[in-house]
Amino acid sequence: MGILTRIVEETGAPDDRPMETLDTRELPPPKPLRNTLERVTELDDETVLLQMNDRAPQHLYPKLTDRGYDFETVEADEFVATVIWHTPP
Repeated sequence: MGILTRIVEETGAPDDRPMETLDTRELPPPKPLRNTLERVTELDDETVLLQMNDRAPQHLYPKLTDRGYDFETVEADEFVATVIWHTPP
């Protein structure tokens, strides 16, 4: 089991769904925010997105909430992972 799978399992995200990753660690602001919001809208509601960043994406959280996504952030050794998923109403 890889570290990304373990991170998803540490959160409340469904671990039986397809998962995609987005590494934004090398991007300057506001690209991590913009790229993550673009990516989640491209994914179907069954896919879990794991965003890797060099810090907790504080400005992303309210935008995800406004769009109806659930998320949790987990600090790993080399990055901060934000797991994003959609829960149907």
